[in-house]
Formats: sequence, structure tokens, C-alpha cells
Amino acid sequence: MPPLRGSMIKYLGSKRGLLPQILRAVGAAAGDRAVVADLFSGSARVSHALKAAGWRVLANDELPFAQTLACGLVQADAERWGARADRLLAELSHLPPASGWFTATYAETARYLHPVNAARLEAMREAIERLDPEPELRAILLTALIQAADRVDSCAGHQMSFMRELAPRAMKPLLLRRPELLPRPAAGPCLALAEDAVSLAGAIECDVAYLDPPYDQHVYLSNYHMWETLVRWDRPDTYGRAQKRTDCRTRRSAFNTRAGIGPAFARLVTGLRARTLVVSYGAEGFLARAELERMLAGRGFLHVLEVPHRRYAGTRLGIHNARGEKVGTPGPDGTMERLYVASDRRLDLPRNQDYRMVHEAAEAAGALDTQQAADALAVQQVADAGRCTAIAAGPSATA
Repeated sequence: MPPLRGSMIKYLGSKRGLLPQILRAVGAAAGDRAVVADLFSGSARVSHALKAAGWRVLANDELPFAQTLACGLVQADAERWGARADRLLAELSHLPPASGWFTATYAETARYLHPVNAARLEAMREAIERLDPEPELRAILLTALIQAADRVDSCAGHQMSFMRELAPRAMKPLLLRRPELLPRPAAGPCLALAEDAVSLAGAIECDVAYLDPPYDQHVYLSNYHMWETLVRWDRPDTYGRAQKRTDCRTRRSAFNTRAGIGPAFARLVTGLRARTLVVSYGAEGFLARAELERMLAGRGFLHVLEVPHRRYAGTRLGIHNARGEKVGTPGPDGTMERLYVASDRRLDLPRNQDYRMVHEAAEAAGALDTQQAADALAVQQVADAGRCTAIAAGPSATA
């Protein structure tokens, strides 16, 4: 059973469009055998790409479904698990449907899936539970289930709601494919963790840390509660039309609040033992650009790259009530994603349209101290999207 190349689940905040710039930034800072940590791995798209590029990756996300994706796509190696995963996925594919609690909840009460696909998914998930495979193999099988369900779901990129009528793709049969497993990098084995990122920061050592934290009030557990239930298989109490898990009301991160995100991000940046940080952060997040630059400038050299991109489909469709009537207007088509690259040394970033050096605050200000350099930068306006701001702060800037 060949892998479905490039198959990743639909995910709010996915960095598919930013991957070339992220890999370029990491490549400028990391050697061939570097350790790169992705502390908010989410769908594992970035961690998977980092492993494919040859680095040893530490992928972390405290949500069990996200940690499972990272284990199945990043920690697990193709040469060890590929053949056995193919055999088991082929066996699972031939199981007859078996509807139960999962089908009733997510295909009848809520309509995220066609009932037949949900019943097939439920039969496969029960079989995996009985099989009780090794953790990495289990993660591969569960990742295959999530990816298969994602290809035939009936929602607009998240599970806060579902389509009034089943989407055309939901009428297609659910098909299992092996996730895109990668060989173990020469740099060493990769690892998937499920820890609080701030607590983990001081306990790990890495060459580069990639940070893509939540940046507004939207909680990823609520956005993808069905995947959480599919992984945990715990039949939780649910509520509302969307049939969200009740723990969506209580499991929240400091990064999802205006009051908490600043102190949490500052502790994260301070605690990380990495020479270079690569931070992805949306322009509409709780933290303003000047705040982020102020926190990161103390690391020495800072580049800021602005990349425009389209908003997710649900925002562009507008707001509808329970009867499917439009009661709100669509949001803007586009927004801005920013990539902050902070390092203790000047990085040799490509001098093209993406990474064109336009300013060095410390040199322009006469080698100001770190805080002064950050304040000087905060009052500047870089208007052209896709331009890169370089900041050299502290005495090392003029060395």
C-alpha cells in the first residue's frame, strides 16, 4: 500500500504556504546534523518537512491527537514500520461497518461524516484498540484513520460546525492509505512529545527552535475535537450542535488569552536553549509586532518576513444560523503571516525578494543596547509585504 504523498489534514494555521521560507531560515542556522525543535507541532506539517530535509526533529504538542500525528509522521521511520503498516491497513480496510457511539455522535446527531464512512471508521478504530500495537505503529494507524476521515468530511477546515448538506467529498468511500513515512535522518532518531511548551522549553537543548503558538482565542481542541476523540477513544460527554467534548470548556492555554499570552511567550523565549528561534505568528494575533520584536531582539539579530496569504474558507463564507441562513458577512479574503528569525549571530539568509536586508537598527543608532534597539525598531514601518527587516542588537552587532 503506497503512501499518499503530500497528504496532510486540513488545519487552521497550516504553514503549507510558508514551508519554503521556514526551511530556508532553519537551513541558514542549522548544520547537517542539527536538532530542530517544533514546540507547537499541530498537524505535524512543519515537523514532517524538517525531517524530510534531514534534521533530527523534536516535535511537541500537548494535545493527544496532535502528538499522535507527530509520532506517526515524524517519530516513526519508514524502514522500520512501512511493510507492517501496509499489511495492517489492508486488513483494516476490509472490515465491515460497525456503527455505535462514534457514528451516532459524529454522523447522525452531528453530520461531520456520512454514516457509512463513520461506521467503517468506528469498526477500524475498535480493531486497533483490540490489536493494541506498539506506540509508533499505533500512531501510524491512527494517523491513517484521521487522514482518511479528513478526506471525506463535511466541514470547512475545522470542527466547530459542519455543512448543512453533506459535502460532495463526504459521499465518497473512506479509503485508508499509509501516511507518508520518512526514513530516519542521518542526524538521528526523531521524537514526538506531548508536553506543555513553556515547561518543556528549559528541559531541552536544540540548535533551532521553531515556534508556532496559538495566537488568539480559538482553541485547537475545540477546532478538532473529533480527532481528539478518535485518538483517545474515550466516549466523552458532548455538548451543543457541534457535539464538542465537554473538556473543550476547561482545557485552555495561556496563549489563548490576551492577558496570558505575553507572559507565556516571554517565559518560552527566555527558557529556550537554542541559538536560533524561528517564530511564525499571524498579524491578527493578540501580540502586536512591536511586542514580539521587543521580546526577540535580545537574542541578537532579528529578521522579520511578511507573507500575505488567504484566510481559511470558513471565514470567507460568512456566518450562518442553524437553518443555514446567512446572518453575517464574510471576512476579508487575506491576512498577513509573519516569520521572525532571531539568532545570536548574523545568518546568511538569501538576499532575494524574500530576505532582502533593509535595515540594521543597532548600527543605525550607534550600537544601542538591546532594549533601545528594540524600541527603535518598534517605531519603524515596513510597508511592503514580503520584505525582510534585519535587526542587529547589542555589542555583537558591530563586531
